[in-house]
Amino acid sequence: MCILKTISLLLGIIVCVGSCSSNKQEKMVTPWGEINDSIPDNDDFDLDQIVANGEMIVVTISGPTTYYDHRGRQLGLQYMMVQRYAEKIGVGVRVELCRDTLEMVRRLIAGDVDIVAYPLRKADIKLPNDSLGNIVFCGAGNDSIGQWTVNKEKVRLAKSLNEWYDPRIMAEVRKEEDFLLSTRSVVRHVYAPMLNKKGGVISHYDALFMTYCQPIRWDWRLMAAQCYQESTFDPQARSWAGALGLMQIMPATADMLGLPRDKIHDPESNIAAAAKYLGQLEAKFSDIPTRYEKMNFVLGSYNGGYHHIRDAMALTEKYGGNPHSWADVSQYVLKLSDPKFYRDPVVKYGYMRGSETEDYVRKIRQRWESYKGVKSPRTGYSNMIPQKAKKHKKKYDV
Repeated sequence: MCILKTISLLLGIIVCVGSCSSNKQEKMVTPWGEINDSIPDNDDFDLDQIVANGEMIVVTISGPTTYYDHRGRQLGLQYMMVQRYAEKIGVGVRVELCRDTLEMVRRLIAGDVDIVAYPLRKADIKLPNDSLGNIVFCGAGNDSIGQWTVNKEKVRLAKSLNEWYDPRIMAEVRKEEDFLLSTRSVVRHVYAPMLNKKGGVISHYDALFMTYCQPIRWDWRLMAAQCYQESTFDPQARSWAGALGLMQIMPATADMLGLPRDKIHDPESNIAAAAKYLGQLEAKFSDIPTRYEKMNFVLGSYNGGYHHIRDAMALTEKYGGNPHSWADVSQYVLKLSDPKFYRDPVVKYGYMRGSETEDYVRKIRQRWESYKGVKSPRTGYSNMIPQKAKKHKKKYDV
């Protein structure tokens, strides 16, 4: 019976190979040796296949006008235009970053990706002329400023990109990004940084800061200063990036922390989740010996992303600074907006808007200094804590 099954399987393979003789042949190893497997000649994965697959693979280089991560959202002129085109044809986008133009073009010629979303000119591509014949310039841009490229086999994709692109799209996307990066894109009511200065009350949420800062051993006034920087104490605050509530928590971060999305605007739930996240970030900086310094790195990570801060630390060490000193590292946080530094081999996560993160930490520290004179109430404190939070209450040293 086993011999008959084996013979049948062999006959099936032979028939398949014979019937596909007009296709490309590729070696395939079987239990009985090597045979030629057939691959259709028209397997160019053009526009129709991309749409059917539901995903477009794009390569670019990290940078302020190409692609970067900002507070959990992806931005950059080239990326945002790719998103517009992807929405038009109804597919998702997978972005893969390359180190330089040579790597992007080589991957395109090899058929690993669909589009190079980077303004390329022929003069920028250091490849033999016969290799240039394998790519087509199309889509966003023009000959003078550079243009996207696709593999010459993707004829329908190139045609579609050329029909879609209009210079007005680039202008619209620039305007959209400028708006998203401005304070106008944050919907919030601006409250005073001190609710009752004479009475020593920072906000309506002081008791919550006191309660949820206890497990992570943070000064509640520092978290209050951070909250004001995030939302100006508005529990309904909403940013363009999708961050929500008092501590501006992203929905994906809420999922990771176990915060139900319908509770993100609830002040207690939001503050509790943020405190948990601060504690998790602090645990990642166990290599920083002093707690004061560690808190700076945590605040920087909360705003700019943990991986970007680690990149700045690597640069600080490379250039002779102290990677455990925020005064030193913050200088390289700022430098991560400079191509010389965000393209350095020790940098793994590319460009970041470092000025925003440096400013974020500095302003929180300054506000915390102004809050330090506010004392935690010794009497009536238990009555300030909502019933839901009382089960978390521990003795708090003031």
